[in-house]
Amino acid sequence: MSRVLVVAAHPDDEVLGCGGTIARHADAGDQVQVLIVAEGSTSRQQKRDRAHVRDELSALAEAAQTAGSILGAAGVELLDLPDNRLDSFDRLDLIKRIEECVERHQPECVYVHHAGDVNVDHRRLHEAVVTACRSTPGHVVKRLLSFEVASSTEWQPPGSAPAFQPNWFVDISDQWERKREALMAYSSEMRDWPHARSLEAVEHLARWRGAQVGVEAAEAFCLLRQLI
Repeated sequence: MSRVLVVAAHPDDEVLGCGGTIARHADAGDQVQVLIVAEGSTSRQQKRDRAHVRDELSALAEAAQTAGSILGAAGVELLDLPDNRLDSFDRLDLIKRIEECVERHQPECVYVHHAGDVNVDHRRLHEAVVTACRSTPGHVVKRLLSFEVASSTEWQPPGSAPAFQPNWFVDISDQWERKREALMAYSSEMRDWPHARSLEAVEHLARWRGAQVGVEAAEAFCLLRQLI
């Protein structure tokens, strides 16, 4: 059994980015913990007011737990930090929250957002996780990968940030339907075709990533570090 940690910025990012891989880890008997850092709703307001969207936040939290159960995650934790405002949150405090989670769960493998995403929370979280998982002597994390998120990774214009150039692919042919079911748990976050965050678009991406490596469906990652 391997211990795995998925660190996502918002509820649904974990499924969009690596839902099939979470399910595949679970099928292999691995223990997968999901950490969702920001609450995922208040950025749609002019001014952050959690009380005004309490029901929406509660529904998102419930959807995260449902999605995690569908995929076979051992646990889903939500930190509830300000949505799309992680650049205003003290970077050291964010790193320490990640370090605490790593210390508690002792993962050998960690997944996080790509550094070049258009979403600021994705970028800040990438930086925090890379720092928290820095390869000090004896550090538990042996493999660190970044994932793509539809409606963020592909929206960054060329030259504005590092491009997502995957070099690690996971066959999710047997897990695609569970990923789809988990996305449906996030019905409030999904959009109609041809939006990049529609079920159709996410399936097209999975099929394309699969075609790149000769399987029915896949998820793609950038391998940031591996110690063997």
